[in-house]
Amino acid sequence: MSIEKTYVTYNQVHKLCQEAAPKILDEFRPNLMVAIGGGGYVPARILRSFLKKPGSPNIPIQAIGLSLYESLKTDADVEAPGTKVTRTQWLDLSSLEMATLIGKNVLIVDEVDDTRTTLEYAVRELEKDVREAQEKSGRQGEKTSFSIFVLHNKDKPKKGTLPEEIIHGRYLAARTVGDDWICYPWEALDIDEHDRLSKAQEQK
Repeated sequence: MSIEKTYVTYNQVHKLCQEAAPKILDEFRPNLMVAIGGGGYVPARILRSFLKKPGSPNIPIQAIGLSLYESLKTDADVEAPGTKVTRTQWLDLSSLEMATLIGKNVLIVDEVDDTRTTLEYAVRELEKDVREAQEKSGRQGEKTSFSIFVLHNKDKPKKGTLPEEIIHGRYLAARTVGDDWICYPWEALDIDEHDRLSKAQEQK
C-alpha cells in the first residue's frame, strides 16, 4: 500500500503559526521557547514574531536535538517497545541555560506529533533537569510550566504519553491530520517542485 504524501509550504507554515499565536498568548503565556530540532526550529522562529508584544523583548528560543530510531531492547531511554530516543543536542546543565527555564512558562515547539515518543522524552527529561537545576540553585519554590505547540498532530494511536495537565489544557496542534507522510519545505531538495506539488494537491 502506497503512503500518501502531503506537501506543506513555507507560506502555509507561516500562516499556521500566525493563526495559533493568539491562542498561545492567551492560554500558555510563554516567556521562553524550546525548539526540538530540526523540525521545531522554523516554526519556533516564526512564532516568536507573532508572540512579541509591543514594548516587550522577543521571547528567547533554546534548542534541543533528539534522534529517534528502532531499538532491539528496552532500557531507560526507550519511549515505547522498539523505539529509542537519544539526545543529540541538549541544554547545558552546568551553565545558565537550564537555570533560565526555572520559574518560566516554557513552550516546546515541534513540527509534528506523530508517535509522540519524541515529545514524551522532551517533556520528561526537561522536567527532570529543571528539578535538578532547582535543587542546585535553591529555587525549588519557583514553578516551571511546560506547554506544547505542533504544526500537525496525526490522528493515530500514540506510542508515547504526555502528562494529563499538558494534554488537557497545555497542548495545541495547529491542525489535526490523517496518518499521511508530511513533507515539510525545509526537507525539500527542490523547493520549486515541492511548492508545485503542494499547489497541485490544493487543486484536487
